[in-house]
Formats: sequence, structure tokens, C-alpha cells
Amino acid sequence: MVRITEDLVRRRAEHNNCEIFSLEEISLHQQEIEKLEHLDKWCRDLKILYLQNNLIPKIENVGKLKKLEYLNVALNNIERIENLEGCEELKKLDLTANFIGELSSIESLKCNIHLKELFLMGNPCTEFEGYRQFVVATLQQLKYLDSKEIERSERIKALQNYPEVKWKIREQEQAYLLKRAREKEEAQRRMQERKDEKQKQMDSKFGFDSPDSPQEKPNQAEGDGEQERCRTVENDDEDRKFWEEPTPYTPESRLETHRYIEEKRRAKDNGRLHFSLKDDEENNQIILDLAVYRHLDTSLLDVDVQPTYIRVLVKGKPFQLVLPEEVKPDSSSAKRSQTTGHLVVTMPKAKEIILAKQKVSASIKHSGCNIQQKTTRRNGQVEKLEVDPSKYSFPDVTKIIQEKERTGQGPIKLQPQKVTEVKKSCVDFENDEDVPPLI
Repeated sequence: MVRITEDLVRRRAEHNNCEIFSLEEISLHQQEIEKLEHLDKWCRDLKILYLQNNLIPKIENVGKLKKLEYLNVALNNIERIENLEGCEELKKLDLTANFIGELSSIESLKCNIHLKELFLMGNPCTEFEGYRQFVVATLQQLKYLDSKEIERSERIKALQNYPEVKWKIREQEQAYLLKRAREKEEAQRRMQERKDEKQKQMDSKFGFDSPDSPQEKPNQAEGDGEQERCRTVENDDEDRKFWEEPTPYTPESRLETHRYIEEKRRAKDNGRLHFSLKDDEENNQIILDLAVYRHLDTSLLDVDVQPTYIRVLVKGKPFQLVLPEEVKPDSSSAKRSQTTGHLVVTMPKAKEIILAKQKVSASIKHSGCNIQQKTTRRNGQVEKLEVDPSKYSFPDVTKIIQEKERTGQGPIKLQPQKVTEVKKSCVDFENDEDVPPLI
């Protein structure tokens, strides 16, 4: 059963910063809700409440919503109008396409003096003779009924014939209630038959699955394949029988349809295999944990590891997954967990990582430098790296630049005094006059 939870209300209150105590409008339509509850405690300031297209069978737990102006419970399983006396500001009520056959229950809306619009289209009561005259005469505060304006002359005429119309409505109500009692009995019988049939199928299923003798084990794969085909045929027959069988449109049949669809959806989800893919960087490998059935025979599993993907056949059904990195198929291994029965496949990565233990500090410094550079670029600021000259012996770049600037005039403008200075600066140079000068 789907209930109204605080988490659901908060998710639907995104327009109000997920605050529910001050919420004035909320939409809970198409949530498969089966019980109307909690809203009169959590959302006292509600003015607009949308609950259409759910499975709500009864109007309840809204009597404390004093500020509620519009309530939409169309397309639900409601059979009578009740518990709205406390909604003092109610102006619009939409009950379209429900199962209201007890038309006299609208008398409870006399207390809602601000009620101007009422929608009852698609309910069994609208088929009653004198339906509109009865509603118009009973709820004199109404301005519109089923989107049609109520004229003053129409109300006067309805009030004149009210006693006679009311008597006719009571008779038709009694007939409808008897019909509903038979429908409920029929729905109960059909539900019990379906439950017995399902139990019979479960018994035959377990009888078919149980191994009778050890000699049948070699043909187990073929038996499982045949069993899977039989189940598919049975499911198709069951679906065809369910959808083709004529049933009356009642709250029970609507709820039964919902239960059937939910059951099929749950069975489909249970057939899926859950898995987890772990990147073990420390051991440079990828580990796949596939949650296969614990009692499944290992011979029904076929594992195929490729460099870029892995494929596992579980009882002939493929499970394939693309790997985030290239792996070594020849070095991979597959094992079954003794505790859970899961299939664990270990796949070493093709790209090996060599870690240098002696250069860990240098790599840390380098990574820190990269982080600093990224941070600097991100902030849009330029930072200079300062070096302490006392700790490092670097050539004096400034003097070299100055020397180039002074002598770098080209060979035509070389000055003799520069050569003289260079000669004087040489300590080991001796001038021998007997040696002729170089030309």
C-alpha cells in the first residue's frame, strides 16, 4: 500500500523550499496513494490540494484544513461524500470519475456555505433519475454543478419537486447498494480463485525445480531452458486471460488491476541481477561482483572477459558490461563467494603503474606545485617563484646580460680598451716583447 509520507510531501514542496508547515498548495496526483492521511497535521495552511488519479477509497483526515479552498480527488475509489464539514473555506470540490452511488451523502456539504462549484461527472449517481434536481435543491449555495451554471429558475423548480425527487433518489440508492454488495462478493470470489491458482502454480514450480535423482544433473541446463520457456508461455497465457476477461468497472477491479501490474513489475525487477564494479587502484585491477542466485549451479555460468568488456551468461541469458579501462583477459579470474554465492571476477588492468618509492616526496612536491599552479590560474592571479640564492649556486645571469649588452655591438665597433681590460684582468698573462704580435 502506497502511503503519504513526509519525504513525498517535501519532494512535492520544492516550490516552497521543501517547507511543509507553511505550504499552501501541493500536488500529489498519480502517486498510487491508497489512504488519505497526515496532511491535516503537517500542512495546516493548505489552500489547494490535488489528489486526482490515485486509489483513495475514502475522504478522511482533511477536516482540520480550515483554509482549504479547492480539493481535487477525481479518478479515485471514493463511494460517498463525508468528513468535509471542517473545511470551512471550501469553494470548489472535484469528485469526477469516482464511484459515488450514495447521492444522499451530499447533504453533508450543507455546512460548507462557501462551496460554489461541485463536479460529480462520471459517478454512478449521475445516472439516477432526478440527480441534478436533487443536488440543486439540496445544496442551495452552489453556483455551478458539473461545469454548468445553476439558474435561479432551475433552483426554484427543483425546490418545488424536492420531496418527490428525494423519494426517487432513495429508491435508486437502495438498488445500487444491493448491486454493490453483489459486486463485492464477486470480487472477493475472483480474488480467492486467483490466489488459489497462484498457489497451485507455485507448488508445481517447486516440484519441477527439485532434482529427483543425481542422473538428471548433467541435463540440468536443458531442463532450465525448457523451464524458462514454460514460464514465459504461462506468463503470456496469464496476461491474456487477465486482460481479456470481462469485469465490471468497480473500485475492487480497479484496485485488482493495480495490484496485478505492481506484481508483474516487482517480478520483473526481481529477475534483474544486481552488480557492483570496483576499481581497485592499489592492486591495479577491476573487480566485478555479480549477484547471481545463491543456489545456482556454477555450470550454468559462462564468463567471457575481453580487453574492453565482460560478458556473463546466466542460464543462457547474457549480462554484458563495458569496462572503464582495458584489462588482461588471460590474467583474469572468476570465483564464487562461499557466503553470498555471488560471482566475483577479478580483472588486472592492461596498463601497469610503476610506483617509485624513493621519489614519493618529489612527486608530492610536484603535485603540490601543480595544484598551486591550477589554483593560480583559476583565481586569475600571477605568482612568482622566489629562490633563496644562499641555498642554490646559480650563475649570475644579470652580469652575463650586462656583459653582452656592453660588448655585443658587433665586430665593427669593438673597442681596443675592452681588449686591454680583458688582458689586464688575466692574472697569468705575461707580455714577452721578443714574441712578435699575432696578425
